[in-house]
Amino acid sequence: MMAIKKDYIFTNKKHPQRAILSTILGTISFVSIIMMLYFTFQEGGIARPRYGFSMLIAVLFSVTGLVLGILSRMEPDKFYFFSYLGLAINLMVLVSAGFILFVGAYGI
Repeated sequence: MMAIKKDYIFTNKKHPQRAILSTILGTISFVSIIMMLYFTFQEGGIARPRYGFSMLIAVLFSVTGLVLGILSRMEPDKFYFFSYLGLAINLMVLVSAGFILFVGAYGI
């Protein structure tokens, strides 16, 4: 009978806390923009000032998350899954916020 060879690879890599915070901030921003769009559609396209303020806060969170994602990606010997996820979510939020502002300004 042949012995089963078990190969274990032990590592001291961890997920950077900045990357996890970047993902959390991006998720909060994404959810707030989705909620703002939903409530605006529920009111027939009329956006209240508090929706604009929530968009501003979401963009600030997203910029902060983007910076944290970039900084976490630059850390050596770490897992980068949350860095890339945070970068993707925060970029998506910034692009969608820019698109919403563009559509609102030019009425497309």
